[in-house]
Amino acid sequence: MLGLPAAPLNTRKSMDFTSLGLSEPVLKAVADAGYVQPTPIQAQAIPIVLTGRDVLGTAQTGTGKTAGFTLPLIDILAGGRVRARMPRALILEPTRELADQVAHSFVTYGKHSNLSMALLIGGVNYTEQEKLLDRGVDVLIATPGRLLDHFERGKVMLTGVQVFVIDEADRMLDMGFMPDVEKIGSKLPVLRQTLFFSATMPPEMRKLANNFLNNPKEIAVARQSTTAETVTQGLIYVSTRMKREALRTLIRNEGVKNAIIFCNRKRDVDILAKSLIRHGFDAQPLHGDMDQGTRTATLEKFKRNEIAILVASDVAARGLDVQGLTHVFNFDVPTHPEDYVHRIGRTGRAGMEGRAFTMATEDDAKYVRAITQLINREIPVVELPGFGPGEHPEDSGAGGEREERGGRRDRGRSGNRERGRSGSRERGRDSNRDRAPEAARTEPVDAPLAEASPAQITETTPSEAAPERAPRSRKPREHKAREPKPREARPQDSKQPDSRPPREAKPQRETRPQPETKAQEGRRRDNREDRDPPVVGMGDHVPDFMRRPVRKAQRG
Repeated sequence: MLGLPAAPLNTRKSMDFTSLGLSEPVLKAVADAGYVQPTPIQAQAIPIVLTGRDVLGTAQTGTGKTAGFTLPLIDILAGGRVRARMPRALILEPTRELADQVAHSFVTYGKHSNLSMALLIGGVNYTEQEKLLDRGVDVLIATPGRLLDHFERGKVMLTGVQVFVIDEADRMLDMGFMPDVEKIGSKLPVLRQTLFFSATMPPEMRKLANNFLNNPKEIAVARQSTTAETVTQGLIYVSTRMKREALRTLIRNEGVKNAIIFCNRKRDVDILAKSLIRHGFDAQPLHGDMDQGTRTATLEKFKRNEIAILVASDVAARGLDVQGLTHVFNFDVPTHPEDYVHRIGRTGRAGMEGRAFTMATEDDAKYVRAITQLINREIPVVELPGFGPGEHPEDSGAGGEREERGGRRDRGRSGNRERGRSGSRERGRDSNRDRAPEAARTEPVDAPLAEASPAQITETTPSEAAPERAPRSRKPREHKAREPKPREARPQDSKQPDSRPPREAKPQRETRPQPETKAQEGRRRDNREDRDPPVVGMGDHVPDFMRRPVRKAQRG
């Protein structure tokens, strides 16, 4: 957003853009856009940027930070020539949407100048971007990741950058882009002008700014992390299982014209959008995992009012300017309090009224407390009848919530857990039952084998043995443990009907399974205490050639 018709923030008396030192082509483009008075951040930043000094700018969202560096940058680059792959100005943005919005600003305010511009963002074919770089551009607007990709391919050189702009620096820090930004800064010339803009300025952000800036002029036009007075805020406490039903009721009660619903996780964005569509709402999702073409098309439809409700992650919280946005809903309380300021800043822009509601559970108390401390005011609590934190779907009749977020999933998980617990208890009982017959099975070994015949063993069936598990004194079941030995002996007897040497066959049966591992062999040897001692050397089987006397050779 460029300017506000009636700026609520300390605008100087009778100040307009003509008093800021801008050139005629830029003033003409501003007038064509319909703006007359600059916002406070624009009024203070533009003259300083034109002098070539570094700037550390802080202003709340929606106050025109983008135009604060876009307008003077056009004048600074008006003189000079373009060289291939060597941009003269570099602007870094944390998201594709912000980069695209800054690119539109350059098209709007630079239409009377001869500056060229290239947009380097992810989700777009490299070939088209490389063609623009080969022709040479004055202004390069990029996200950190895609810029580094082109740099490592040798498609862009940063040694000719005269002005370096870091926009939405606090968002860069939150998204983990600062290492990439620092790497990019190390490739730039030492003698350059750096403009560092942020919506918030926490202490760690100020420390990072000192790494990029040289004797900067600090500009802060509003109290840090404040919310616009044109936004009516509300806080609704609701139970987790009823959040979706409460949101649908709130949308119907508010008579929403167009709205953005923010979720903390990308997965929840898709789930909530499908839920709203299933209940008859005109909604579409928007998050970082979508391809760039789909994201751009969805945003354009939303701006043209072809989509009434946009369910988004924080990718749309910064710099998204939708004229006439009436409502913002925080389906999840943001974990970072600064994100709350940016989210609700999408409404109530350009002096228009907006409404913002945040849905919180009892577990979100610490996040709500952090937000109220940051904005230095309490958020009014709004009660939605039938949807308090102590309410449940079965109590209020909102049975539809069971089909929503976590309804089926939670019941499935809890059901699996219950089945797992009951199954483990049943397995425990079965194992205890099995151990009892085992104990009875292992105690008397010799007596049943001596008394039982093979015919008696074969008559025992599973149906007869099943009821005999419970009593410990029953023994017919015990014969199954000894079945393999008689069955192994039977084929051996049939093979050797004449000799039948039972005692000599035992060592052969014991030594037969030779191919075994060393660990198995060690365990087998440990259990051989009751067997014959192992044979050392060759025993009694000495070959005849070794018994022949050896004659000594006679030496002549």
